[in-house]
Order: sequence, then structure tokens, then C-alpha cells
Amino acid sequence: MSPRKSTRRAPLPASPAQPSFRSGAVARLADMPVSTLRIWEQRYQAVAPSTASTGHRQYSANDVERVVLLRQLTLHGHAIGSLAGLTIEQLRDLFRTHEMNPPGAPGRDAALRIVVVGQAMARRLERPAVDQLWSTAPEWVAVFDSLAEAAQAGALLKQQPIDVLLCHAPGLQVDVLPDLKAAQQAWRARHVGVAYRFAGAAARDALVKSGASVVREPADDAALVAWLRSLVPAGGVGAQVHAPARSLKGADPWSLDALGLPAGPAPARRFDDATLTEFAGLSSSVGCECPSHVAELLMQIGSFERYSASCASRSPADAELHLHLQRVAGAARMLFEAALERVAKAEGLVLPAGNGVPSRAADTAA
Repeated sequence: MSPRKSTRRAPLPASPAQPSFRSGAVARLADMPVSTLRIWEQRYQAVAPSTASTGHRQYSANDVERVVLLRQLTLHGHAIGSLAGLTIEQLRDLFRTHEMNPPGAPGRDAALRIVVVGQAMARRLERPAVDQLWSTAPEWVAVFDSLAEAAQAGALLKQQPIDVLLCHAPGLQVDVLPDLKAAQQAWRARHVGVAYRFAGAAARDALVKSGASVVREPADDAALVAWLRSLVPAGGVGAQVHAPARSLKGADPWSLDALGLPAGPAPARRFDDATLTEFAGLSSSVGCECPSHVAELLMQIGSFERYSASCASRSPADAELHLHLQRVAGAARMLFEAALERVAKAEGLVLPAGNGVPSRAADTAA
């Protein structure tokens, strides 16, 4: 995560464990580029990892603690050249002086301590637009590529408990649960949040039963921050967003409200298939094929909308699901109907009449 957040990370306790971390993992734990880590080693001899037979550098937990302390102290304004020769005990003492005098005025909101699993989510959270949504930036303790890596690091480093273990899962499966529990236990995470893109009902139900807060990854940054804030009970450690946002904790991630779609039935189709077929044929006179593509998509969405409606009326057991699909398709159709008008206007095409919509020259519409 970016050092601009100016957040504190507690030092990692010493451990006699054998070397087990590569430079990439150490750099992520310390929130710094690998290139900087190598400069500290080669130019300042600030840390001396061992070398495996493969030629890769290997770092023990003591090495990792030293790197993290060095990184935090440089963020406090110390020069690496003045720190490199200090013993681990001296580095700890110096860090404690900063711990006893934290930045900010009395009453300052405490920062959420978060471990992130998933580089894509970490990159999103460090964007300035997201950073500005917090009154107090979270303390990004570490970022990992996988839950297994997070569990290994947490068990070895034994840091103080964290507030949130945040896992980003592009595709969520049931078999993630053991690794999720292991990572939570290793980091002693008080709360677990899982943001996914695609998932089956079995995976979602299993994680919810385990106590995790599970949600489809919010597309809106304010909603994402609001969800993260909701993982910690009111009055607990954490920051608040500047503007109120709907809490997603405990909500059905597939509800029309969560998806930002109208809850009621969609209006009737504005263009029937015959009208759309006629419009699609107009695209041959222009270089861009978008008019044809949008018209074809509208026909497909309209067909699926009607199909879902018929399933809802014929299968009582699946009525709720198919009614939901019908309304989602209807909302998507409304968006593409508006898109069709915009494409027609941009291409100077006449939008044919359909379903009571009068014919007009789209390029003259204001």
C-alpha cells in the first residue's frame, strides 16, 4: 500500500524459525518495492538474508521484523543510512518511542487494521479516490496473493490481532473455507470479509455460516468502503466514511436494491424485434457496427426477459428466482434502449417507430 496514508504498523516479533520468505513476500509485508529492499541490502547492508541453493534470497522471521521496522521508521522520517547499523533491539526501542507518541490529535479515530488477500483489491483500495473516502486511513498490515500465504505468514510472525481479514475472490468455491479459517486464526482476525465476483449458493452459504461477511464486490467505491466499515461493530475500532452509504453487511448481494436496480416491474418494451431488426439493417450504410450490435443485444435481452417470465409462471418452485431474473433483464433492457437512442443520434440514423414510439430522426433529438 502507498506510504501516503501515513499509518502505523506494529513491529513483528522475533522468531527462531528457519528462513522461509522470498524477497517479494517480504516487500509486500513491509509495503515497499522489491527494488528498495535490494538497495537496502546491497548499499546499506541493512539486512542480510541467506541464499538458497537456487540463488533466491531467503528471509527468516527476524529478517522480516527488521525490514518492517526499518520501513516504518523511514516513514517516520529517519534516514535508512542512520538506521542500517542499529541492532534489532535499538530499532524496537526507537519504534516504541513513536508508538508512545502517535500522530494526530487526541480523540483521533483509530484506524482499522486490515490484512488483504488479493492484489487486485489491494490496488483498488490504495487509489486516491478510495483513500479520500476515509476520515482515518486504515492500517494496511500486509497484502498477500493467496490465503495459504497469508496463513503461513500470520502463523510465523505472530503479530497483534487485526480487525479485518479481507479476501478478494474472483471465483468463490466451497473449498476456500479451510484456508480462510486458517488465515483468520493465524492473524487472529476479529472479522472476516469476502468480496467475490462470481460464486455459487453453496459457497456463499458455507462462508456465511462460518461467520464471514460475504458480498459481491461493490462496483461503487463508497459502497466498498461502507461495507468494510460495517465489518466492525458501531463504536469499535475503525474509520468512518465522509458521506453516508448503505451498509451491505447481512444484505442479499443479489437483491435488486444491492444491484442498484428498480424493485418494481420494468416498463414495456419500447422496440419490438421487427423494429430492432429493421434498425440493425441500417448499420450497413455506416462504418461503425455498434447500431447493429446494440439492436442484437436488445433482442437477446428481450427474449431472455420473456423466457424468465414464462418460467416464473410455470414453475412455482423457481418462481422467485425467475421473477428476479426477469426484473434484472428488464432493467438491462431499459439501459440498452437508452443506449440505442444515443447510438442512433451519434450515427445520424433515423430510429424506426416501435411499440407506440413515433419515428424520428435521432440526430435532431435534443
